[in-house]
Amino acid sequence: MEKEISALYEPKRNNEIRIFESSDDMSTDLAEYISQVSEISVKERGYFAIALSGGPLVSFLGKLCEAPYNKTLDWSKWYIFWSDERAVAKNHAESNYKLTKEGFLSKVPILNGHVYSINENATVEDAATDYEFVIRQLVKVRAIGVSESTDCPKFDLILLDMGSDGHVASLFCNHPALELKDDWVTYITDSPQPPPERITFTLPVINSASNIAIVATGNNKSEAVHSAISDNAAGGPDFPSSLPARMVQPTDGKLVWFLDKAAASSLEAEKGCL
Repeated sequence: MEKEISALYEPKRNNEIRIFESSDDMSTDLAEYISQVSEISVKERGYFAIALSGGPLVSFLGKLCEAPYNKTLDWSKWYIFWSDERAVAKNHAESNYKLTKEGFLSKVPILNGHVYSINENATVEDAATDYEFVIRQLVKVRAIGVSESTDCPKFDLILLDMGSDGHVASLFCNHPALELKDDWVTYITDSPQPPPERITFTLPVINSASNIAIVATGNNKSEAVHSAISDNAAGGPDFPSSLPARMVQPTDGKLVWFLDKAAASSLEAEKGCL
């Protein structure tokens, strides 16, 4: 069962908040949401360019591997990217590619040539440069759209998992990478969470997407969710505004939050006080 409390947070344009009683409910709704975005993108552009991230997010994609989606979606038009990746080998336990391959890609008929992982044999700096080059080439042939507002790639959908510290992709609080304006893909060597070397989309690329979904589950994320969404978040205006998840504000697209009850508990507590 799904509840919506987005009416509480009207100041943020084009935001929607969905709260679910169970993981299964969330997986079901997320699959339908992705399916709808995919069908619209294929109809309008002939392609569906989606960027994934790691963490628990992959486990919520399982419904797409089942009926009806495994038979009805036009998988040949899907192009897969990662909004961030750890600078490790593809078969490494902490590789987002490995996690996605085992939990999703191996179970659906997406063309291997449409799956764009980072260069595992390059330095993290070169891997970021290479990944941006690949994306630029695909923008040229319109497999990925382009934002008229920002000139950044306009992914049809970017799926993000939010950490308990409020980070998204590999963009962490107070990190210089948050300030980048011209780069599409950057790298970090000092991630506060292991492994330290990662590549990541920059905020301008994330915010240029047609659709962005942020998934957050668990009590340990409730305060970060509250700080990211609510204008009444504790800690004053400075702390929430520096939270990477709060800085996800689509330029022309739409942001949907997918939350379980635990992650939404601080929002619901605030609602009870209003």
